[in-house]
Amino acid sequence: MNDVPATHSWRRFTPAQRLARFTVYLAIVAAIVTSIQTVEIIPEFLSDAPEQVADLLRRMWPIDVAYYPKGVHAALMETIHIASLGTLLALILALPVGILAAHNVCPFTPVNLVAKLILVSSRSVNSLVWALLFVGIFGPGALAGTLAIAFRSIGFVGKLFGEALEETSRGSIEALAAAGAPWASRLSFGYWPQVKPSFWSIALFRWDINVRESAVLGLVGAGGIGMTLDSALNLFQWNRVATILAAIFFVVILAELAVTFVRKRII
Repeated sequence: MNDVPATHSWRRFTPAQRLARFTVYLAIVAAIVTSIQTVEIIPEFLSDAPEQVADLLRRMWPIDVAYYPKGVHAALMETIHIASLGTLLALILALPVGILAAHNVCPFTPVNLVAKLILVSSRSVNSLVWALLFVGIFGPGALAGTLAIAFRSIGFVGKLFGEALEETSRGSIEALAAAGAPWASRLSFGYWPQVKPSFWSIALFRWDINVRESAVLGLVGAGGIGMTLDSALNLFQWNRVATILAAIFFVVILAELAVTFVRKRII
């Protein structure tokens, strides 16, 4: 008598995996429902929003182009300077922290943990909060904005740079160590050539982000175009607000093009 083979139905996920996926989906739905209830959306305001937007756009037109030379240009240049100097300061401070955070470069776990704590602390505080802190210390102005950009960027640059160091190939580094090269030489001639493209990519990307972030730091008194924007908003000068927003948009587009061009040249 021939035995009939048992048929097995193929399933992509095990029962435990299906239960875990259902639990995750249920948690997401619960979080969305709870968030909607917490936000307390007012239906009347939502229905009236298109009319308010149209009214605001009518107030902004025509753009006050004549206001740009005397009221926008200097503040816009200050914003770019804040972003550039803040990025440069962040690179100087983040490089040693990133090196200490990479376990293959600095094989001391307590030092790695302290360095990672510094990087996490930098990233966990928003740029506006950093700006408020430095405005309270140094007073309103570009110095507070520059330091806010720098301290916010340390965590971003240091984390990515440290991860790039940990992903380097050990071949050339072990060869240098076997030849008796000191730690500084291994870092300069073993690690750096491998992470240099990543470093420049991180630096350019962060500068591009900082140009955007520095444009709003002035809303809390940290210098730049944000202070001019805040003044125009408070005085309901909507034509000037449109001019400032157009200038910010133009600078952001130029920064994006500049970063793309430089990346193609040096990376």
